[in-house]
Amino acid sequence: MKKGNLKFLLIVFFLTILPISSSLALEKAAFFTARDIFDYEIVSDCQISPDGKKIVYVRHFADILSDSRYSNLWIVEFDGSGHRPLTSGLYNDHSPRWSPDGKMIAFISNREGKPQVYKLWLDTGQMAPLTRLQNPPSNISWSPDGKYIAFCCQVPSKPRVIATLLTPPPGAKWAEPAKVIDRLVYRFDGAGYSVGEGYFHIFIVNSEGGTPHQISSGDFDHRGNLEWTPDSLFILTSVNLKEDAEYEPYDTEVYEFSVPEGKVRALTQRKGPDNFPAISPDGKRIAYIGYDDRYQGFQVEKLYVMNREGKEIHVLTESLDRSVSNLSWGGRNDCVYFLYSDKGNTKLGFATLNGEIKVLTGNIGNGISAYSGGSFSVASNGNFVFTYSRPDHPVDLAVATITDPKPRLITAVNEDILAHKKLGEVEEIWYESSLDGRKIQGWIIKPPDFDPSRKYPLILEIHGGPFANYGDRFDLEKQCLASAGYVVLYTNPRGSTSYGEEFGNLIHHAYPGDDFYDLNSGVDAAIRKGYIDEERLYVTGGSGGGVLTCWMIGRTNRFRAAVTVYPVINWYSWVLTTDISILGVKYWFPGMPWDHVEHYEKRSLLSVVKNVTTPTMVLCGEEDWRCPISESEQYYKALKLRKVETVLVRVPGEPHGIRVRPSHHISKIQHILGWFEQHKGSASSEPSSRAIE
Repeated sequence: MKKGNLKFLLIVFFLTILPISSSLALEKAAFFTARDIFDYEIVSDCQISPDGKKIVYVRHFADILSDSRYSNLWIVEFDGSGHRPLTSGLYNDHSPRWSPDGKMIAFISNREGKPQVYKLWLDTGQMAPLTRLQNPPSNISWSPDGKYIAFCCQVPSKPRVIATLLTPPPGAKWAEPAKVIDRLVYRFDGAGYSVGEGYFHIFIVNSEGGTPHQISSGDFDHRGNLEWTPDSLFILTSVNLKEDAEYEPYDTEVYEFSVPEGKVRALTQRKGPDNFPAISPDGKRIAYIGYDDRYQGFQVEKLYVMNREGKEIHVLTESLDRSVSNLSWGGRNDCVYFLYSDKGNTKLGFATLNGEIKVLTGNIGNGISAYSGGSFSVASNGNFVFTYSRPDHPVDLAVATITDPKPRLITAVNEDILAHKKLGEVEEIWYESSLDGRKIQGWIIKPPDFDPSRKYPLILEIHGGPFANYGDRFDLEKQCLASAGYVVLYTNPRGSTSYGEEFGNLIHHAYPGDDFYDLNSGVDAAIRKGYIDEERLYVTGGSGGGVLTCWMIGRTNRFRAAVTVYPVINWYSWVLTTDISILGVKYWFPGMPWDHVEHYEKRSLLSVVKNVTTPTMVLCGEEDWRCPISESEQYYKALKLRKVETVLVRVPGEPHGIRVRPSHHISKIQHILGWFEQHKGSASSEPSSRAIE
């Protein structure tokens, strides 16, 4: 063969093969994967300017080199124009709040090391720190006259001294001394042991800078939202100032704190939470959220209004059997705006002072998961903004007006990575529980390029809480699971919120329990679709979903493999180690574990571990104080003693959720998929679908 002919054939060969290789590469890159977490951005905390013309919001992103998450402030006109960053860099800028005249923005940033309160001038773009705090501030709020900014901050308390310790000699390097703990909550998830080293108090600082002035006092945590009265003389907040506050953290009242005099006065008084006070622009009424506490696992949080003196209290949402949140008067005196979730969809509505309720819009989300969440902001001219999310659309800003509430998107922060990627199609389903015929809502994500004639493996993904809800919102992790070729089923079994108080309390003092039937029936409903491979069923979930994952494999061996993520395994040990012990002993159980041993044992996941044959991965963060890793270790050891195939995956430095480091978040997804892939099985090894009684 001549040299020229060989060259020609090689060119023809590569021209033939390259499109095929490129096509395969493009196909692989065209699906959303865990690696895309490094490029994925989230918008949150949208705040509209007083005149309703501009919007500032927080934009979150990840940096692949430092393996960290950061956030900056961005601004956009109400019509969508002028979209640009206000801050930049690898910092955590958050909590933007407009000055009353709309010319400045206060926010919190760590750009000089420790988080401080900053002020930014919109006309020049100049910014400057207003504080030099040793501990991070939170809940910043401008006074209506623009002179002050209020915030919460932890004040260190003197440690209790039990022993007189030796002093190391000059130049010696001794170990850190022992620390004495005497508080019920001495560590908190995400904050660690620092939460027990002092109490949070209310401060004000001059908006031009200076030394902060402490408004509150005492050994109580003041961590509620801060609401100034229109005359700038008082700050309203919710806090428990009773002697037994440590043991009744949910029994809060609305208090007013006099800024000039330091006097404190309670405006509410009842057994139960009274939270998130919001005062009307004319200062005549105060809206807040709460309920008369019956120590139930779930109670609907209602919207109340009272006069400025704490009298004439009445409920505005009596006809709405749904919990409300995120109150705002929106510059009006005749109605209160709020968020609530109904059947897995978060909506923005308002209630008039005579109790009439109107829905403005729905599809509000957080951009991270199918859990409820999100933010909104309403201006006095009727313009409003909210965080919009759909199953096929990550979170963005949408705007509308009270008179024309049809939403219009004004951002597209993930268009760069999703424009050429295929997402899994999401289908809503309703089915009947095999227990009692109750209607249960769920969603199915199909793999991209779904072919209904094929058979696909199924992952049942269970939500935590347990009093929470999944919904028709974008879910990053579930899309990753679907992109790997799985059909993903997620449902709202009994106990889920957004279906009313009766449905939520079906698991009161009975969790885990009959939710098994709701979840198992969901798997059956998915199988009836005709495209599920019954030989490849998998189950996973985190927190409360981890509890129910263990509950499922303790009641049936139909699943080929399971991954339980930061679960509670032993309720007895959990209430003695978690950061929310009071919630457990007073709301989820009828009392202390030693007084109700049978109750705790019956609902323990160790009570059904003897039935488990399913290969199970146990996954947990090492600094999880909500569901401490000791819970995961108990389950792993129990499975190991029974010679059930199992592994324990510990993630260093991670609290509940395993999302602090992007690489850890990715690893969490990859470990789940990797475990299922290692147990993809075959027809010859089909697991029995027999229920274990």
